[in-house]
Amino acid sequence: MEGVGVTSFWRDRPTFVTGATGLVGGWLTRRLVESEASVVCLVRDWVPRSALLGGDLMAKVTIVRGDVRDQAALERMLGEYEIDTVMHLAAQTIVPIANRNPVSTFESNIGGTWSLLEACRRSPAVKQVVFASSDKAYGECDQLPYDETTPLRGSHPYDVSKSCGDLIAQSYACSYGLPVAITRCGNFYGGGDLNWNRIVPGTIRSVLRGERPVIRSDGTLIRDYFYVEDGAAAYMLLAERLAGSAAMHGAAFNFSNELQITVREIVEKILTQMGKALDFDVRDEATNEIPHQYLSAKRAREQLGWQPLFTLDEGMKRTIEWYRTFVGSEND
Repeated sequence: MEGVGVTSFWRDRPTFVTGATGLVGGWLTRRLVESEASVVCLVRDWVPRSALLGGDLMAKVTIVRGDVRDQAALERMLGEYEIDTVMHLAAQTIVPIANRNPVSTFESNIGGTWSLLEACRRSPAVKQVVFASSDKAYGECDQLPYDETTPLRGSHPYDVSKSCGDLIAQSYACSYGLPVAITRCGNFYGGGDLNWNRIVPGTIRSVLRGERPVIRSDGTLIRDYFYVEDGAAAYMLLAERLAGSAAMHGAAFNFSNELQITVREIVEKILTQMGKALDFDVRDEATNEIPHQYLSAKRAREQLGWQPLFTLDEGMKRTIEWYRTFVGSEND
């Protein structure tokens, strides 16, 4: 992966990834493979066009079919593959789906979290667990940016599912000494996101097709956009710092470029980089959305020595290049 260093920490390390067919999970899995880790991926739904399953990556990992809510199966996997490090990214991540299907979201995001953490607690080989929470776990807050002391106050189904999962992870660290640390990131974007309802991939595909980009909100929602390769690198750095450090058990870290960008501004940035002038199709249909979010990454900078590898412009350029190739292959 261009611009990313590899450490000997990962060489031959048995590493378990949930959510590997997702946006961040695919990039994380590739980075782990490039770092020579021995990677086992849990896959529930077969997504043939995902980064994990749609290219050369699948042949370089072990894939186990199963559901993150199946604690007994998780214990078997952790034990039989002698897993040392767990990266828990599996979740239902789409806010509109959570609004329509709250129970399935709660089952995956909350039930899946306690099932995995309990399996880790019962698996003595597990030495570190990184749990992917979200800035949505904070809920709506008058005082911004969020820092890690901001209370977790989700109100709507997706936000609540992330608040609950985050608190459960903290509970396992506090009550059982489980070596788990927590990431809270902003809105991920990057190549490989095949959920076309999301603003970045949806806009890029629309432009490539010569269509008007669709904005499902009113365009004024403010988000903290975070490039997916930065996310993958941050998760791995946190696992490395967590190893052998009991002081970090239960600790949470925000990872962010610390930007405040409206939906309209992110669409305009994409259009500018792609050299197109198109009107927006603003539908104002979004509900149960937090109006304004952005994160402070001061703790990660000071305690982990972390910094982002890519600016927003650099990340967006790489993202657009990825979709040009992908959408072009669809039309071949």
